[in-house]
Amino acid sequence: MNRLARRGHSGIDALRHTDWCAGGHRCNLGEHRADPLVVDVEGLGRALLTRVRAADGREHAEVTLTVALAAAEPYARRQLLDLTTDLTRVLEQATRASARPGGGTHYGPSA
Repeated sequence: MNRLARRGHSGIDALRHTDWCAGGHRCNLGEHRADPLVVDVEGLGRALLTRVRAADGREHAEVTLTVALAAAEPYARRQLLDLTTDLTRVLEQATRASARPGGGTHYGPSA
């Protein structure tokens, strides 16, 4: 495979580490991953945020969320429902400035 064949559609060399890449075993199949940023909220939960550059050159944030649920089933179910609503809002807010793959649509302030 030649050097050009290893590049994603963005022209970024998928084998070259970025300055934020953690390297080592975190990089595989052409993707690069930063060390995760850990946000702990004692008694409530934890979030891990990891910057990733995929093999095609597209970058994204990978978020792993751990949330403490109520012991009582009806409350735990309500928490999960609220979480899906809140996560939808977070995704909408976080992706406003990013281009959607394929469509080229830009989500940002309207002119």
